[in-house]
Amino acid sequence: MKISKEFRNLAIAGSVVGLAAIILTALGNPKNMGFCIACFVRDISGALKLHSAAVVQYMRPEVIGIVLGSFIISLVKGEFKPRGGSSPFTRFILGFFVMIGALTFLGCPLRMVLRLAGGDLNALVALFGFVGGIAIGCFFLSRGFSLGRAYKEKTLEGVALPAVNVVFLIILIAFPTLLAFSEKGPGSMRAPIIASLAAGLVVGIIAQRTRLCMAGGIRDVILLNDWTLLIGSVMIFVVALIGNLITGNFNLGFTGQPVAQTNQIWNFLGMLLVGLASVLLGGCPLRQLIMAGEGSSDSAITVLGLLVGGAVAHNFKLVGNATETGPNGWGKAAVIIGIIIALLIAWTNTRKQEA
Repeated sequence: MKISKEFRNLAIAGSVVGLAAIILTALGNPKNMGFCIACFVRDISGALKLHSAAVVQYMRPEVIGIVLGSFIISLVKGEFKPRGGSSPFTRFILGFFVMIGALTFLGCPLRMVLRLAGGDLNALVALFGFVGGIAIGCFFLSRGFSLGRAYKEKTLEGVALPAVNVVFLIILIAFPTLLAFSEKGPGSMRAPIIASLAAGLVVGIIAQRTRLCMAGGIRDVILLNDWTLLIGSVMIFVVALIGNLITGNFNLGFTGQPVAQTNQIWNFLGMLLVGLASVLLGGCPLRQLIMAGEGSSDSAITVLGLLVGGAVAHNFKLVGNATETGPNGWGKAAVIIGIIIALLIAWTNTRKQEA
């Protein structure tokens, strides 16, 4: 059987991301969290003092690198195209609730795969929820769901988020006292800045070139019976699994997992919300960072929604509790509200296609 170039490139991209996650974990990042877009954006929110949870505050260079890597390679390849205007506030709301769902499970789709590769069976339950959310989103896509077209914008709009990330990097290196830094907890566990930034740049470049997306792979299988994009996620799992087995970081089970909660109803529902909202947005949190680097102000607004969502989730204690059994009552209510709002957005933006 002949393997397509796209399939091969996605397999390589997934392998690189999985390897990068293992290396970053070995260099100091939390276990099963070599890369986690939701967790890292939440940490950046804390570093900017938008929330006061002392254990999750750090200006993560990985996120900076991903955005700048996508920006640089899209410029080089002539694919940097400032565009936006496709329901920006709706995208902000969806990004906000993606973060609420992710922090209920305690991880984004990328970390879900990495947790699975570490033997965390809570992530298997979350995967079922994620697929279920994507399937619901695909139901609306197949019936004409759209947030509207994006329009060409001025260059300034497209470079805004990359420029902000350059500022973040300068502050982290030259003026760190302006930021908050965790002294304990996940935020205090970090690989060296140069390694984290380099890994982010590499992932940003390869994800931009291959359109790697956790949600997109499953969406394509459901809608098109196309398994090509999914191979990226599969290879992240395979390489991370091998790395964890070699380094002794594989621990099969539900309990005793790093930064994980064991209330399976809310693991399932949290990631169902993430899957549904990600499909409506056109990509998972990683994909939103990549598209923002390519010049999409809509994705930049979505990333801002993630940032604010991380701040609100911790300020109002809506997150899953890694030492107890899931989120509190307000956190559970936030997930249900998020699912309802996402469904309303899907329904009101769907025009049934004529036969």
